[in-house]
Amino acid sequence: MAKIYDVARIVRSKNAGPFIVTIDLIFDDRECWSKALEKLDRETVARAYRVSPGDVIGIIPYEPVLAVKVNLKRSTPSGSPGDRDVYGAQQHVPIGLVELECGGQ
Repeated sequence: MAKIYDVARIVRSKNAGPFIVTIDLIFDDRECWSKALEKLDRETVARAYRVSPGDVIGIIPYEPVLAVKVNLKRSTPSGSPGDRDVYGAQQHVPIGLVELECGGQ
């Protein structure tokens, strides 16, 4: 088993407006991209982020570049009191720790 961090070329997050964070996963390997698509359903993502599956807005594959985009509702609007990550740039950690069976791992 390997963590997504171990097999994805890019794992990043950013705001997609004040109420949504988007996470980009880009793979070099088709097998790992396919395994990520199999593994990353709403329940798995919700469990990783400790939110309800309804807070997972979308999981969007983009095959031409072996990418997966995950959109999540923000718990606090960007820039509002209590927001700890105005740009959403540090929100990729929970999904990066999800384990996959791929890449010879």
